[in-house]
Amino acid sequence: MYFKGSQPNIKQSAEQLAMFIDTVRELFQHLTDSELLVRPKPGKWSKKEILGHLVDSAINNLKRFTEIQFLPSPYQLRPYRQEELVVVNQYQHLPLEHLLMLWKMLNQQILYVIENVPSEKLNLTWQVENENDLYHLDFLIADYVAHLGHHIDQVK
Repeated sequence: MYFKGSQPNIKQSAEQLAMFIDTVRELFQHLTDSELLVRPKPGKWSKKEILGHLVDSAINNLKRFTEIQFLPSPYQLRPYRQEELVVVNQYQHLPLEHLLMLWKMLNQQILYVIENVPSEKLNLTWQVENENDLYHLDFLIADYVAHLGHHIDQVK
């Protein structure tokens, strides 16, 4: 099995996610409309679109975190079309409150799921479709939280 760095700690991942759930609203609500909507460069997302991308990430990862527990192993992780989802969902035009509520509710459910994964299931394996490397569920969870942290840092 493959791990980046040390083996992920599910408790730390859950604590970090809970902290993000508690702080993201405040982070975004302190931004002006122009700060939310400006795209730093052509082809780059605005801060509002980053939040929309995090909604898409939550939707896809909630499905992954649950399905891996009952589908055959290794779970086949299908990548999702990030750029296209941001465009099709038109996050740039949605009210900020709508995006914040959607993001928060999805992540509260993710937190509930990861806090209740039986310890023996943390070693369930998955792989990206059409690739050979195998990973464990606890790595997928830790990677989700790290991905979230990366994008939150972009907004700060």
